[in-house]
Amino acid sequence: MASDIEIARAATMKPISEIGDRLDIPSDALQPYGHYKAKIGFDYLKSLRSESDGKLILVTAITPTPAGEGKTTTSVGLGDALNRIGKRTAICLREPSLGPCFGMKGGAAGGGYA
Repeated sequence: MASDIEIARAATMKPISEIGDRLDIPSDALQPYGHYKAKIGFDYLKSLRSESDGKLILVTAITPTPAGEGKTTTSVGLGDALNRIGKRTAICLREPSLGPCFGMKGGAAGGGYA
């Protein structure tokens, strides 16, 4: 199995504009901070209020299992499952756990195949 650093070095980041396109977010609604991250304008978010097909799932609290599966693992699993059945998904992790989901312990913000 590849180490976390090998996985990270082999990964190619996608421009945030490409991610926005995949989620049907117009480019003028994105406020880019470099090539790989952006904020979404509040006016665009307000324009979505009348849409009936969008859903928001908040994973806010959970007691981790003995294996360490908690909010991050649950959120990633939900996103993957919904994507597998054809739903477009986006996951926002404030301070993700690296534990069992990505095969390592330690700090936050992704590791391995995150």
